[in-house]
Amino acid sequence: MQKLNFPAYTFRFKNSENKVAVFDEIRKKFVVLTPEEWVRQHVVQFLLSDKNYPKSYINVEKVLKINGITKRYDAVVFKPDGSIFLLIECKAPEVPISQNTFDQIARYNMTLKADYLMVTNGLNHYFCQMDFENEQYQFLPDLPDFITK
Repeated sequence: MQKLNFPAYTFRFKNSENKVAVFDEIRKKFVVLTPEEWVRQHVVQFLLSDKNYPKSYINVEKVLKINGITKRYDAVVFKPDGSIFLLIECKAPEVPISQNTFDQIARYNMTLKADYLMVTNGLNHYFCQMDFENEQYQFLPDLPDFITK
């Protein structure tokens, strides 16, 4: 798989039915290793290893309904009160991050109401803090530390 703009992490792999799978620590199962999954697994390790976010507050690839349409988010980090601290959108490395990517995560966030957003293709990472009052987001140089209170 392609080298990404993350620190080096250790992953568990297996071959199954002529496909390579990677172990997802959050879902506790092997998942088919696609380019987007490679990015998602790096994001999970980044959250756990570098940002020290609690594993129990991270959720990966769950369904949500937006205007009656079923969508799936890549990852979220919950706060202890159950609200969403961070919403993450992952793209494959060959997919450039565009305004469409930000529009997509903004649509998801109209429902989820996360405080922070992360958009990445594994090579370029963008971090934003939501300003719901002014209906916009501010770009940040990095994700904030996790708030336990």
